[in-house]
Amino acid sequence: MKAKPLMKVDEARTRILASMPLMPGEEISIINGLGRITHDDIMSRRTQPPLALSSMDGYAVRFSDVQEIPSKLTRVGSAPAGRAYPNALNRNEAVRIFTGGPIPVGADTVVIQENVDAESENDGANLQVNQQPTKGQYIRSAGLDFQTGELGIKAGRKLTARDIGLAAAMNVPWMSVRRRPKVAILATGDEIVRPGDNINPHQIVSSNSYTLAALIKAAGGEPIILGIAPDTIEGIQSFFETRIGADLIITTGGASVGQHDLVQKALAKDTFGASGLDIDFWRIAMRPGKPMIFGRINDTPMLGLPGNPVSTMVCGLIFVKPAIRKMLGADITNDNTTKASLLEALPENDERQDYVRAIYFINDAGSKVVKAFDRQDSSMMKFLTHSNCLIIRPPFDRSHIVGDEVEILEFEEGF
Repeated sequence: MKAKPLMKVDEARTRILASMPLMPGEEISIINGLGRITHDDIMSRRTQPPLALSSMDGYAVRFSDVQEIPSKLTRVGSAPAGRAYPNALNRNEAVRIFTGGPIPVGADTVVIQENVDAESENDGANLQVNQQPTKGQYIRSAGLDFQTGELGIKAGRKLTARDIGLAAAMNVPWMSVRRRPKVAILATGDEIVRPGDNINPHQIVSSNSYTLAALIKAAGGEPIILGIAPDTIEGIQSFFETRIGADLIITTGGASVGQHDLVQKALAKDTFGASGLDIDFWRIAMRPGKPMIFGRINDTPMLGLPGNPVSTMVCGLIFVKPAIRKMLGADITNDNTTKASLLEALPENDERQDYVRAIYFINDAGSKVVKAFDRQDSSMMKFLTHSNCLIIRPPFDRSHIVGDEVEILEFEEGF
């Protein structure tokens, strides 16, 4: 029987993203907004500035009174920030004003204090303006920044510190953001133990749950580490006998076809029952990460990732991260890909899309160059840690020589 063709990465990604549920909104204080994704547009509840204000320390005057230099004026009052001069400005009068002070009625220009000689800082003092001003100078008009009802922050934006400041200035103490998707993580395998637990010479420390949890947090999700399931059908099934309460379920390990790869067998409908796993696809034309499973169990999307740590992390970057972004209603078009020139030759590629651990930098000529690590074994985590990008090699990519330009996927903060 002819083997079923492996699914292409782009098609797999499209099908996964199309199945992701969109998270509802929840109200939070702006103090907790950093990094969250807005559910609704945030509109200003205030005009800023609420009235015309001075942008400098100096004197508020009528432009018509300072046409001849020097001009003689009389100080009639002051306007510090937060307190207005109560009267309208008359001919040849000036109001001492400070940055943020309201512009008095009748004034249309601010002369900076460096261009004025004043006999004192008292009301009634005589002033002399020594330099011709420009009409309207150093006045911030009402609504210069934003006005009541104006769109300040769009829905679907990941909130930065700048956004929090803008929301506060717009008098918005609460905002609607997407609820963080809950992502359950189940590791499988008799050979793995949790960090710090007793370990025998034939076991290894489980890292996948923790790397995935960190990636999920960085993407905006809420990870739930379920633990480690043994390599038995009953052991795996025990974690799914009650609803997990997650928006996405991820398993690691047991996704291939070996004697101890039991995830599909344990969760199949003829084994687990009517609420068992509906498989959308299995096996992808990628390296690492080929034996990945995607489907639904108990109406919840489920990704079955390979057990090798690098395979898990690359699948997390290519599929899990955008899935969480999709659930948050955030932009998924920016995938951080760019171009770089090879420092070493690469052989031709086979039928799988290859994600090659590599490091890029800017050379002395100001060009971006990249070098792949010599060893690409999917069990070796240290080279992924030392990498800052992946070289993306499409299926059947030709061989490349030094200087050829290739596509790279740069790592973001948190990966």
